[in-house]
Amino acid sequence: MKIKVAISTAILGLLVLSSSLSIATSSPDNIFLDKNARFHPVISQLGMVVSQEAIASQVGADILEAGGNAIDAAVATGFALAVTLPRAGNLGGGGFMLVYLADKNKTIAIDYREMAPMGANKDMFLDPQGKVDNQKARFSAQSSGVPGTVGGLLYALDEYGSLSIEEVIKPAIKLASQGFMINHDLSDSLHLSSKRLHSHKASKRYFYKENGDNYLPGDVFIQSDLSQTLSRIAEQGRSGFYAGKTADLIVSQMKRSNGLITLKDLANYRVVERQPVCGSYRQHRLCAMPPPSSGGIHLIQMLNILENFDLKKMGHNSSAYIHHLVEAMRSSYADRSLYLGDPDFTPVPVNQLIDKAYAKTLSEQINSQHARISKDVYPGLDKWISSEVTESEETTHFSVWDKQGNIVTNTYTLNFAYGNGIAVEGAGFLLNNEMDDFSAKPGSANGYGLIGGAANAIQPKKRPLSSMTPTILFNSHNKPVLATGSPGGSTIITIALQMILNSTDFNMGIAEATAMPRIHHQWLPDAVYYENGISPDTLKNLKSLGHHVSSKPRVLGSTQSISRKGNNLAGSADPRRQGASAIPQKTK
Repeated sequence: MKIKVAISTAILGLLVLSSSLSIATSSPDNIFLDKNARFHPVISQLGMVVSQEAIASQVGADILEAGGNAIDAAVATGFALAVTLPRAGNLGGGGFMLVYLADKNKTIAIDYREMAPMGANKDMFLDPQGKVDNQKARFSAQSSGVPGTVGGLLYALDEYGSLSIEEVIKPAIKLASQGFMINHDLSDSLHLSSKRLHSHKASKRYFYKENGDNYLPGDVFIQSDLSQTLSRIAEQGRSGFYAGKTADLIVSQMKRSNGLITLKDLANYRVVERQPVCGSYRQHRLCAMPPPSSGGIHLIQMLNILENFDLKKMGHNSSAYIHHLVEAMRSSYADRSLYLGDPDFTPVPVNQLIDKAYAKTLSEQINSQHARISKDVYPGLDKWISSEVTESEETTHFSVWDKQGNIVTNTYTLNFAYGNGIAVEGAGFLLNNEMDDFSAKPGSANGYGLIGGAANAIQPKKRPLSSMTPTILFNSHNKPVLATGSPGGSTIITIALQMILNSTDFNMGIAEATAMPRIHHQWLPDAVYYENGISPDTLKNLKSLGHHVSSKPRVLGSTQSISRKGNNLAGSADPRRQGASAIPQKTK
């Protein structure tokens, strides 16, 4: 019997009427969308930009209309988000960019993750008793890694773009210097973070009115110092950030706040172009970020495990389906805790972790009738390693697809919302707190509850492990059909997993795939997190299987995705966070 369950408008926004197919199964505890309700994706036969903030999406679309390619538009969007979405868009953070070059049928990965300063050491966040000082690890100036965003965006533009630096940064400079209208999302976000941001003089001055009051929706937000910083980048390129006045301002802020970043750290920052990690799932192929992101490896590993089960027969979001997803997640996150780190410092057994034979052994550990207990699940790769191998919730994602078929899917972050809350006086931007993504102590949890080991220990010039998972899915003819990614800290990988499963096993369009309620499990803590829309019967059945189900729903991520079917691009901006927008290119 089919049971219709309303999808919470708090998560999914307003449903609009359409005559699309319903998504239904015979599973009695499964939720499905009413055949008369769905989100309309944005359709285009030209290019498309989808991001978490509408103004930045429009900036990217305008660049496409001006003749820029997907890389030009992505770089313009990235700089614009540094102005319009300051809690996650950034100059002072870092991230990962996956680029598909249509004329070469080639996918590349650009790693612009932050690096630990030379003054960092493995015990820097331990107190005299040897315990992790989370306040220092997350909210001090020492929590800041050397920023990579400016280097990464400029590297992508120099190597694969077609327009000049001045052309792609000009819109961001204008937004900062002339201002833009504050929306409800930004006003609410600044209000919620006011206590932390008010504790730093420059942050209070930059993000609140002269009397300290919050900006209200409709107010115009001008950022003059940020405009000057962006102008220096436009005029001087990389040297406009990693040297000269901006670098001096960063180092002066470090000295005032007892931080570690020096002029030499900034000068030594390097972007790394890496081979993406790629795998197959049923009739599809996918590529995603390699280490120091854990996203690609464990996305492929989970898909390899789940390939051994008939998920479609179980029914979408049924208790049987979610049970198998959780058990695959449990195994993958256990492996993540031991084997993943910066490949420039620690050998990472990539091929072994994404080996289908290894995944088969993990699938055989799944009992369809009962949940495992996480404390009894250990990293399981040891016997598979050959003798040659030794061993943000407030992130933001955007996707761009141009009319030539080039694709960019990019995730970047300050880590927490507004990073560590410390703005660089005179430069107008916030610093990251990415040093918390290292393992301050083996076995200790970071701000997202993720456990790490020696492979992710703090070391000078090392990049912290990440969950960011920009992903491109290809069909059986090796043609790209989906670009996706999400913020969400430790949940990013499992969100990408469910987007792919929705698109492949259940043949959902991009709007349905985005709208469907999500779940998450990360080994430790041993808990199943879920969104509104998972039926009470399903939750009850999961508990009967032995799962520890969270006591209340939460919002999981914010995917910004583009799919292609035939000659049409379909963009879907996830309404789980206000202000997201898919903007098509309107003119050739």
